Amino acid sequence: MSVNLSTPPSILGPATDESLSVVAYKAIMLKRRIILTLATEGDCTIADLSRILSVSNPTITKLVGELIREGYVRDLGKIETSGGRRPCAYGLVSESGYFLGVAIQDEAIAFGVIDLNKNVVNTTKEEPLAYNTQTQLVDNLAERITRFIDTLGGVKNKIFGLGITVKGRVDAASGVVYNPMNIDGYPLAQAITERTGIETIIENDTRAMTYAEYLNCDNAEGVENALFINAGRGTGVGIVVRGKLYYGKSGFSGEFGHIPFFDNEKICQCGKKGCLETEASGAALETIFAERMRDGASSILSERFAEGHPISMYDIIGATKSDDVLSIDLLTSIGEKLGRGISVLINLFNPELVVIGGPLSEVGDYLMLPIRTALNKYSLRLVTRDTTLRLSTLGETAGVLGAALLTRNRMLGIL
Repeated sequence: MSVNLSTPPSILGPATDESLSVVAYKAIMLKRRIILTLATEGDCTIADLSRILSVSNPTITKLVGELIREGYVRDLGKIETSGGRRPCAYGLVSESGYFLGVAIQDEAIAFGVIDLNKNVVNTTKEEPLAYNTQTQLVDNLAERITRFIDTLGGVKNKIFGLGITVKGRVDAASGVVYNPMNIDGYPLAQAITERTGIETIIENDTRAMTYAEYLNCDNAEGVENALFINAGRGTGVGIVVRGKLYYGKSGFSGEFGHIPFFDNEKICQCGKKGCLETEASGAALETIFAERMRDGASSILSERFAEGHPISMYDIIGATKSDDVLSIDLLTSIGEKLGRGISVLINLFNPELVVIGGPLSEVGDYLMLPIRTALNKYSLRLVTRDTTLRLSTLGETAGVLGAALLTRNRMLGIL
């Protein structure tokens, strides 16, 4: 199955055509550098581009003219100067290219689209992705992506890249995932590229969410080092060091939930005992809720539980928002334990910013207040005094936007 896309302009598409001459290839590469400069620096004059790229004014003038005719760059008119001739400024045409993000979540598969200037064009959520075999996984995922692209009208002919986020360990460099979506070691990214005709990257969900949240803060406070806590059924951390995502040697950094934090006999999904996730995660919340109900506790979910319906993390989050005492009590306890874990991270990394996101963050202060209390109790004052703690500003869209942003910035050469 493939998406019926017209061939995109080669400026952002792969420039690997063997028929290209050396001169043509160099021109494409320099045009990409011009687009990258406008994407990172904002509007520029010919003189600005020439200085930044160390390329002569005549060459920049010629290539900017071509980019205008190709629809990537627009002439913004003359700008005011202190004297002499007023130069023209140039900026990117936002609608000249688009990047698609796909987040495979617990409850649904979500989609998002951004344009060349990072403006959000579309976000939507569908039903969970169902599959019984790895072939069915790839086919169903490609079909969902195709179906979504077909709703985008004229945008679909200008999609330059696709990013997909999944839970668990991901080798972003190779596109291979190490979770139940692993297709016998074959890169999932390559499999989707083959079926859709769109260059695809794969990324861990927490890392993509981290990237979106970090860029969304616009470095307004000079943030270079940040942590993002993904509090969902599992517990992960995304790490930004000196403005860059930290991957670790093998690309598997961020396994926060598998620190052996507790002296208990609870078996974690990783097979070990005492992991943070056994006490401070959505999965732990579901288990503890069921235990409390069997011990005779009362909740607005009691009737559903008595009827044999499984109570999910999302049910408990909803009950918390409805002031259910049991749910609030359990989430407060999880917040305190999570805060103890975060205090260790803060003592280690001394970040300027810590963002709490993921599904559990939807309960707001019921989670944040015990986290703050634990940080005050367990972290070192000299280390934490310059750390800002806040809730996610992007919520459930962080994953798809992070996937799209990572795709855009990798294709532009920003990462």
